[in-house]
Amino acid sequence: MSGFVEKPEPLQVPGLVHLHTGKVRELYQNEAGDLVMVASDRTSAFDWVLPTEIPDKGRVLTQLSLWWFDQLADLATNHILSTELPPGAPADWAGRTLVCKSLRMVPVEAVARGYLTGSGLAEYEQTRTVCGLALPEGLVDGSELPAPIFTPATKAAVGEHDENVSYEEVARQVGAETAAQLRQTTLAVYSRARDIARDRGIILADTKFEFGYEGDTLVLADEVLTPDSSRFWPADLWEPGRAQPSFDKQFVRDWLTSEASGWDRKSEQPPPPLPEEIVAATRAKYVEAYERLTGTSWS
Repeated sequence: MSGFVEKPEPLQVPGLVHLHTGKVRELYQNEAGDLVMVASDRTSAFDWVLPTEIPDKGRVLTQLSLWWFDQLADLATNHILSTELPPGAPADWAGRTLVCKSLRMVPVEAVARGYLTGSGLAEYEQTRTVCGLALPEGLVDGSELPAPIFTPATKAAVGEHDENVSYEEVARQVGAETAAQLRQTTLAVYSRARDIARDRGIILADTKFEFGYEGDTLVLADEVLTPDSSRFWPADLWEPGRAQPSFDKQFVRDWLTSEASGWDRKSEQPPPPLPEEIVAATRAKYVEAYERLTGTSWS
C-alpha cells in the first residue's frame, strides 16, 4: 500500500473550483479558466504522503521556483500569470500560490541527469545504460557523467512510481517533434541551472521538469529546480562511490528506515508521524538550499 496517510480535505474558496489534490499541491481553476496552484507543507517519502508537515516548505518551493523561472526566462517560456492571492483566499496561501496558464500538458516527466545515482544507477549496474543510453564502464554512485543526458519517465499517480522510459518510447507516445523539443529544452535548462548552482557551491545531480503547450509553444510548468524535484548536493562534500549528502528530505527518509521509527517499509502499515527534530532539520535543509541558491535570506 501507499498514498496518503491522511488525505486532506481541500479548502473551498468562492470563485475557485478544486480540481486535484497532489502530493504537495492543491490545484484549482478560477472563473477565467486559469489554474491556481497552492503548495502545501506536505512531504512524501517511499510513495507515502506523510501525516507530518514541514513548516514553510510550500513557500520555499514556490519562491525558489519563481527565482529559477527568472533565471531561465530566455531559454523557456513559463506558465506564471500572477502571484496575487485570489479574492477570498485564506491568508495562509500567501507566498505559496501561483496563478498559471492552463496548458495541454505533455504526459512525460522530462528528466535530466548530469550525475549517476538513484534509479539511473540501479539500471546502470544491470545494463550499463540509463533509459537505453549506453554509458562508459567504471561509473559509481555519484559519478559525473561525460555529458548531461535526457532520461524521461512516465508520470505516475500519487502512491505509485514514475517509470523510466526510452527516448524512442516518448517519441512514440507524443510524437517525434514534441520529443525532440522536450529533450532539447530539458538539457538546455538543466545545463544553465547546473552552472548557476555550481557557482554557489552546489551540484545539481539531476532534476525533472513538466511541460505543456500553449498553442504551438512549449511552456515550462509546475515547480522547477526545487529540492522536491531535484537532487542538490553540497559540492565540497561530493565523493563518488557513496550516497551523497543532499538538500532535501533525506533526514525524513533516513529516520523512517531507522530502528527509531519502528516502521517496516515492506509492511502495509503507513509510516508514523515525524519527530520534531526531524521536522526542524528537514526545514533547515530546504531553507539552506533557498538561501545558497538565491543569495538572499529566508524570512
